[in-house]
Amino acid sequence: MPLQDEFKGLKIPDHVAIIMDGNGRWAEDKGLERSEGHAKGAEVAENTVRLCEKLDINYITLFAFSTENWKRPGEEVQFLFKTLVYYLENRSPEMIEKGVRIRFAGHIESLPGEAYDVSKRIEERSKECDKIQMILAINYGGRQEIWDTFVKMYQDYRRQGIEAEQLADYAPESLRKYLYLPDVPDPDLLIRTSGEQRLSNFLLWQLAYTEFVFTQTHWPDFDKETFREILKDYSMRDRRFGGVDSIGAE
Repeated sequence: MPLQDEFKGLKIPDHVAIIMDGNGRWAEDKGLERSEGHAKGAEVAENTVRLCEKLDINYITLFAFSTENWKRPGEEVQFLFKTLVYYLENRSPEMIEKGVRIRFAGHIESLPGEAYDVSKRIEERSKECDKIQMILAINYGGRQEIWDTFVKMYQDYRRQGIEAEQLADYAPESLRKYLYLPDVPDPDLLIRTSGEQRLSNFLLWQLAYTEFVFTQTHWPDFDKETFREILKDYSMRDRRFGGVDSIGAE
């Protein structure tokens, strides 16, 4: 069955954000090393981006490495960055050819040298792509982004001579242009795999009106069928953004 027929009648979000959880648990359940779970998870991430591109989803943000993940064993962290480098070097040429723009959110300047160099090179190489944007949140923390946003705004306002008492004239949305990627719209749908039901410091500003779906599926088992079921759930929801529907419900 053609892909478009499989997803026919479903609401397709403009921007999907995913917390890819459960790589280690998937591996442990199968008696494998955690690194094998991460390798499989990277493969699934690539397949998911391809699926989103075919469904005409414009943005997909993947939470790849948080500011808290540095607490993991050094060997595991090293493997994660080796996997990142491998996929960027070996898979990105085909993705770029298909129009995938690859971007990063977070303090990637603190990554190991090779991971940082490859990330910046691929980001530059793909900047003209316009089919879909794949955003990798790496060394990312939502609270850190809000703090960095505040500092940039404060410095800008000082340069403009804006006084503290004038801030009441500005709307909270004024913060947006100081975010890491201010041109990227807020996610319509957040997916978190592996049964966890928390945000884990991910996109705290951007997820204010996002629809959340939590699935028991470990990330390495995430596939087209899982995604279709999630989109069925998403399609049943009425996003009112604080307004009312036709019968007056809040």
